[in-house]
Amino acid sequence: MTRANDGNAVDARDYRGRIVVLYFGYTNCPDVCPTTLSDLSDVLKRLGDRANDVRVLFVTVDPARDSLGTLNAYVRAFAPQIDGLRGSDDAIARLARRYRITYSVAPATPGHPYEVMHSDSVFFFDREGRARFVDTSVANASTVASEITSLH
Repeated sequence: MTRANDGNAVDARDYRGRIVVLYFGYTNCPDVCPTTLSDLSDVLKRLGDRANDVRVLFVTVDPARDSLGTLNAYVRAFAPQIDGLRGSDDAIARLARRYRITYSVAPATPGHPYEVMHSDSVFFFDREGRARFVDTSVANASTVASEITSLH
């Protein structure tokens, strides 16, 4: 995967020592993605200084439209602790399979608009990179902040 803010290749080892939140989505998402990232931004605010030890990884499932620049601008609009990640179609598919995420991208055809579908799971990892829990909603910022605090 490539990190959008600096264009560097990254893998899980680059985030060891931090609590990691992993979410798959895309920048043109009309509802679920911006809501989830906004909710996670609220969680980060609740964490105060502890938010500096957290990285939210937003992996695009639509790399054809999500350039590094577009992805970086998108995630920066929510919080500085969010890294936009982009990879090849194969790299994204491998990562999605690893976490049992479903997604599909159907390019526009005559009479059918461009369409993207993706799961809404949010994964939480401790500082050693171990998966600790999965949520399908992060709307309750207080609860999610408490869950993250338990990983410190």
